[in-house]
Amino acid sequence: MTAQDDGEAATGAGAATSPATDPDASQPPETAESSAVPDAPRGRLQRLRRGRDPIAWLLGAGAALVACVFVVVDLAWNQGAFIAPLDDVYIHLQYGKQLGSGELFRFNPGDPISTGASSMLYTVVLAIGHLVGFSGNGLLGYAVVVGIVCTAFATGLTYHLGRVLVGRATGVWAGVLTAVSGPLMWGAASGMEVGLTALLATGMVYLFVRERPDRRFRWTPVVGVALALVRPEGMVLALALSGAMVWTTLSGRRRGEGLRPRATAWTLLPLLAPICQYLFYRVATGTFTANGVQSKSLMSDRPQFYIGDFVNRAMDNLRGAVGFFNGLSGQNYAFPGMLVVFVLGLAYVLVKHRRWRALVIALVVAFAGIVASVSTLSTALIHELRYFQPFLPVYILFTVIGLYALSRLVARGRFRQAALHLLPTVALLFSLVALPQWAWRFGWEAATIRDTNVSVAAWIRGNLPPDAVVGVKDVGAVAYYSGHKVVDTIGLTSNGFAEASNHGPGALYEKLRAMPPGERPDYFAVYEQWPGASMHSFVDTGVFVAEPEMTFDLNVPRDSSGWSIVPFDEMNVYRADWRLAGTGDRAPVDGDVRDHVDVGSLDSETEHGYEADMEQPGVQPYTDLRRQDGIIDSSRYILGGETFRIGNLRPGQDATLTSRTMVNGIEQFVRVRVDGQEVGVWNLGPNRESWETRSFDIPGRYLDSADAEITLEPVRPLLSPYPEYTSYGYWVTQ
Repeated sequence: MTAQDDGEAATGAGAATSPATDPDASQPPETAESSAVPDAPRGRLQRLRRGRDPIAWLLGAGAALVACVFVVVDLAWNQGAFIAPLDDVYIHLQYGKQLGSGELFRFNPGDPISTGASSMLYTVVLAIGHLVGFSGNGLLGYAVVVGIVCTAFATGLTYHLGRVLVGRATGVWAGVLTAVSGPLMWGAASGMEVGLTALLATGMVYLFVRERPDRRFRWTPVVGVALALVRPEGMVLALALSGAMVWTTLSGRRRGEGLRPRATAWTLLPLLAPICQYLFYRVATGTFTANGVQSKSLMSDRPQFYIGDFVNRAMDNLRGAVGFFNGLSGQNYAFPGMLVVFVLGLAYVLVKHRRWRALVIALVVAFAGIVASVSTLSTALIHELRYFQPFLPVYILFTVIGLYALSRLVARGRFRQAALHLLPTVALLFSLVALPQWAWRFGWEAATIRDTNVSVAAWIRGNLPPDAVVGVKDVGAVAYYSGHKVVDTIGLTSNGFAEASNHGPGALYEKLRAMPPGERPDYFAVYEQWPGASMHSFVDTGVFVAEPEMTFDLNVPRDSSGWSIVPFDEMNVYRADWRLAGTGDRAPVDGDVRDHVDVGSLDSETEHGYEADMEQPGVQPYTDLRRQDGIIDSSRYILGGETFRIGNLRPGQDATLTSRTMVNGIEQFVRVRVDGQEVGVWNLGPNRESWETRSFDIPGRYLDSADAEITLEPVRPLLSPYPEYTSYGYWVTQ
């Protein structure tokens, strides 16, 4: 294993272009043995027919077998029924079923188009399954088979990539480690789009390697379009490889090959995918941002954006991801130091093989972009890091190349050959030790979903009126199995709810009660914990009838660290009571009400240019909900002051500004400005344990137009104590 192993990098993708004709190549010339087995399409077909190279097929079959073991473990945990280990699986199944029924990306029949499916391409794949007759658990089984088959082919391609880039031994070890990767097999058998994304990612890299010697990319851009549509992270890799294709194509011109504008333009084909996808989002929903990003992005998951808070949280996620992939966490994602070896593998190919430099640079940019983009999500490190799982084959491949590079440090001869296999063997031992734990986690997490979300769906189907609308937090299984129309209070599948949920229960209540009465949820299946707004305020105010219709306790034990795939211990089904909806809008004073700022209602706040002016960066003006004197009203926590615009005024006429506030402490004073002019100081309290209405007179000389900007600010800027109160709303009378 000397000439063949060291020289095969020049044969796999270089059959059409030898080092003598490719000025970028810095590899040994092809051996007679490797030249006798060309990798041209006809040669591959002959090899397939003759069975002369069964390694890729054996590795793919091995990966499929390992994934099937995960399925068996799932069945054992769930009394012979297969349950998905994530509720998100059922979100995609619902979208796929709907699309297969002719409802274009509508989560419920007749709903507006929504962007809760993070994979447009996978939704289409599931829709095809529905069209050919799969439904219910059958469609879930179809999704699992698709994931396993795609992962098997991705494993075979990983072998081919290792063989082409370095040598057969590297390819075999890359394939073996991919086939026994616990996190990858978890994703392959989960029913998510992990397997399909892994196949497209490795497929695009492989096609780039195959087509690079001619500097003419025919099929790589096509696969790049599919990769860009299957996951946002896949889009990053597709665009990075598109840049590598452009660079490679244009570099041919510098070597006297002539300009090929059509070929260069074709390499930009993957750019069409994000352009078309986000234009579709904009036309269909009015925004370029998908619901999942609105709900989970660190830039929008809290009422106010603070750059320091964003950087701090993103860096926490980034450090966590680095820890996972460097083997420094408890999830057995990698062996210790794996990230360092991966970087060494990239460096080895970059330095040793000049023809692959564009590829390596693209992969560096892509992996950095993927990690950086995922780190900006609040869910970056949960659900077994499923956003990263599809790229594990490429990650493992270059890790094995890094181990190969380390083996080159050993003196030539038998010791070098031993090192070539000894180092991957150590990595294999780590994977084999972790594999049973990953299979156990798969079954345990599936049992948890059965114990909670799937059980709730079955109870709703059998116990609630067929036409009842149900508000939910975990929306997937309830929608897929219950047969009821659902409203997603977190906002993944219901447009407009993500921002309200992120602002807290007050904003969520206002969003719900603004719905037409016939479309409001009649029941809610919710839990208290994050993600999404907390629910105790809905119970305390009577929006939820106090006694739940049914309670589902989490009976599956948590793991040794106290973690579970669901964030709650209890899910309750409540009946809703909307009789007091809208009572908070009623003016608490007599007079001609010219305008009303409903604090906590995002629609009213936007209409009035409302801003909570917090004195301490990082302190969030979350909304809440309160019931008092037969009135339910939303509010915001304020530390500092507020700014908003009032309209419909009679210019020059005196006005009265009336507030509904609650001050839990000593008297609070704020300075009042109208269009920047100081008018006076307003005493807001104290009024512990209840809200009060207080009024402030604005002389007509300050109101010279039909609208005015009102600013409430600390009397003593900068220094504590700041005005601290709960603001429910403002009415202007004249």
